[in-house]
Amino acid sequence: MSTDTLERIARNKNVARAAARQLSMEQLHKLSEVIGEVIEQKQQEDHKRQAEEAAKERKLAEIREAMSDAGLSMDDLISEQPRKRRGRPPKKDKERKQ
Repeated sequence: MSTDTLERIARNKNVARAAARQLSMEQLHKLSEVIGEVIEQKQQEDHKRQAEEAAKERKLAEIREAMSDAGLSMDDLISEQPRKRRGRPPKKDKERKQ
């Protein structure tokens, strides 16, 4: 079953009913269990991602506070960018093969 088919089933109740008519009750119950497990796993992944983002935000706030307490700004941390050296132009091929 393609992703497009699954999306159609998820968006339209009538399409889902039509697809369900092709399955036995046992298959529908199994599908329900599998979908429940997938939903639970997805929720756990979302919670983990949100916790990681919250931890990152806390660390950033701590760093900003420490910088502020030390009287530093971002400009103090970033040194001058080195000047780019101008490279040599590519050699021109006098004998061009055509």
